[in-house]
Amino acid sequence: MNSKPQAIIFDLDGVITDTAHLHFLAWQQIANEIGIVIDEQFNDSLKGISRGESLQRILQHGGKAGEFGAEACAQLAEQKNRLYVHSLRQLTADSVLPGIRELLVTLREEHIPVGLASVSLNAPAILQALDIRAYFDFCADAALISRSKPDPEIFLAACAGLGVDPQHCIGIEDAQAGIDAINACGMLSVGIGAGLNGANLQLPSTEFLTWPCLSAFWQNDK
Repeated sequence: MNSKPQAIIFDLDGVITDTAHLHFLAWQQIANEIGIVIDEQFNDSLKGISRGESLQRILQHGGKAGEFGAEACAQLAEQKNRLYVHSLRQLTADSVLPGIRELLVTLREEHIPVGLASVSLNAPAILQALDIRAYFDFCADAALISRSKPDPEIFLAACAGLGVDPQHCIGIEDAQAGIDAINACGMLSVGIGAGLNGANLQLPSTEFLTWPCLSAFWQNDK
């Protein structure tokens, strides 16, 4: 067994930067327009979930699941995305979560490939805004993914793009659906934050996500 993982695959929201609040503000505006009230706690249940599925959960939450046809739902989802994309202009290099930039620099020095497995269609633009796009060797294209997390499809796509074996990689997530997806494809899972079931390693925040930590975890688990 290699002393180093073949690759590290990152989720985006909640791991590299926290765009969850921007998503919340956009969804909240859409929900308000159709007479549904959502709060930050409800928004947590949308973590790692696709745009279309998130809208369905909001409609169910507001008791309006059957009131909007496919075309109306598509328009609402598109409107939400426009609001969200506009809010991404607020992101700067300072919006990277603590410790992540340092980790990416070290992984480059250690010659460990880095991949991104985010269902966000805006992921490349976000990495660009954060000024860290150059550290990612491959970003799975969310537009080509047909099954959302907890299905492992996007993590498998990231591994395939890097030409690595999932069983020799580490995946990093902050959402339960993401941890389940990582575990389903045989990668070792690292969970950021509390209340995640099944993570092989759980860390309270990204500040603890260092290369010495990941290296020790890899060697102890193999």
